[in-house]
Amino acid sequence: MSRPVTLFTGQWADLPFEEVCRLASGWGYDGLEIACGGDHFEVDKALADDDYVPAKRAMLKQYGLDVWTISNHLVGQAVCDDPIDFRHQAILPSRIWGDGEPEGVRQRAAAEMADTARAAARLGVDTVVGFTGSSTWKYVAMFPPVSQAVIDEGYADFARRWNPILDVFDEVGVRFAHEVHPSEIAYDYWTTRKALDAVGNRPAFGLNWDPSHFVWQDLDPVGFILDFADRIYHVDCKDTKKRFDGRNGRLGSHLAWADPRRGWDFVSTGHGDVPWEESFRALNAIGYTGPISVEWEDAGMDRLRGAEEAVGFIRRHLFDPPAASFDAAFSTGE
Repeated sequence: MSRPVTLFTGQWADLPFEEVCRLASGWGYDGLEIACGGDHFEVDKALADDDYVPAKRAMLKQYGLDVWTISNHLVGQAVCDDPIDFRHQAILPSRIWGDGEPEGVRQRAAAEMADTARAAARLGVDTVVGFTGSSTWKYVAMFPPVSQAVIDEGYADFARRWNPILDVFDEVGVRFAHEVHPSEIAYDYWTTRKALDAVGNRPAFGLNWDPSHFVWQDLDPVGFILDFADRIYHVDCKDTKKRFDGRNGRLGSHLAWADPRRGWDFVSTGHGDVPWEESFRALNAIGYTGPISVEWEDAGMDRLRGAEEAVGFIRRHLFDPPAASFDAAFSTGE
């Protein structure tokens, strides 16, 4: 049950796709989780140009790489977000931003996410990872207070906007893996339950497990795997280091990445507080056979060193389950 180790290209979108392929191949990755950013994967070109996808496949093959997943976090963020503002303009393609009128941005983002499913199918992958956005995140501090009806309407809004997108995912045989993450419709255990319920627990909508976002919220990433065993559609490996010492807070204090006064930071895989062995055991227990994707994000370490170090760490610590269960062995008297 050897699982491929891939590199998420989102943090490398400033480099040409071929350069990322060359680097990842040299470091020993099996493939890429290709982000829809830079020239790495352009949804509109994948659908309009019959030569685009074969050229991407040929480039991967040239460097001994494969692809199992694409990601479109930035456009997905705009589907449900309220407000839509200058932050979105900075991350969205100009054709999605358009004139910046908020509802128009949301509608174009939704259409692009549906097209992302179609483009993924052309590429031959069955999973798209991304964000959903959220109209309720602005209320997370709960003051000034809002009624439960306001929160419920936020999840209803999510369902209205995402169910038509998920219909397209179903049509083309692709799944969406939502990255459970602060600022999204699902960011912890209970909000994940509520989001799944909002879309009727339909199989097209699953989860991307990234333990870093659980650890800095003081949630259990291992328990999350077991609780949502049938919904773990993809795995991103990113680590978090907590420094909650009385001054450094969980919310980051609006301090820059790598500022030592922060209560937490993303760090290179293996340098933080994620319980990796227990996590890999849990993934084995639920039968997860998909890629293990390194999402490198460490403001305190050069990325060329960090990405190479991360794939080595994963290979040393990722282990397959036993060929036969103890129960099966006992039942045969072995």
